[in-house]
Amino acid sequence: MITRLDRLGRSTKDLLNLVSDLQDKGVHLEVLEQSINTSTPEGKLFFTLVASFAEFEREIMRARTMDGLKAARARGKVGGRKSVMTTAKINTAQQMYSEGKYVTEIAEVLGVSRPTIYRALELQKSA
Repeated sequence: MITRLDRLGRSTKDLLNLVSDLQDKGVHLEVLEQSINTSTPEGKLFFTLVASFAEFEREIMRARTMDGLKAARARGKVGGRKSVMTTAKINTAQQMYSEGKYVTEIAEVLGVSRPTIYRALELQKSA
């Protein structure tokens, strides 16, 4: 027994496989908010339809999101938050690291985390 079908799985295939596995064990699925009960032929049909429409809706939302991101990039917009590592901080980190300073010390001086320093140094190395 679950409250909503979308909490159970992402794809129609996964949901159908799960219900099949449950039925093999003599267990039926009941979805409370959507009045689905797989113990009847009608319930199985309704379950399959609802699962298919839910997957279709997710795919449509994903496509719209991707289209929106593509359009934003075309307008010069970049997603995500701004980097805390300015060019000056990256250069300072590189200089300190080449002088033998520890990453922990560099991070403390620049006021950022150690992983941020590691990423900046790695990007600098690969550039």
